[in-house]
Amino acid sequence: MKSIRNWTTTTIARMRGRTADRGASSIEYAGIVILVAGIIIAIRGLGLDGRISGAISGWVSAVIGG
Repeated sequence: MKSIRNWTTTTIARMRGRTADRGASSIEYAGIVILVAGIIIAIRGLGLDGRISGAISGWVSAVIGG
């Protein structure tokens, strides 16, 4: 029981400290960029870019009444 309490105290102290998220942001941004690039490559590779732009154009026309 004491080891769990010690682990909890240490974990909470590290999460609240000044260095809690140190260095995490650049890795997270890189992951998001890689994910978005993968989605764009998949859309282009499957030939869905024309269908998506056509659907968006249709929605915009429906909204503005054109």
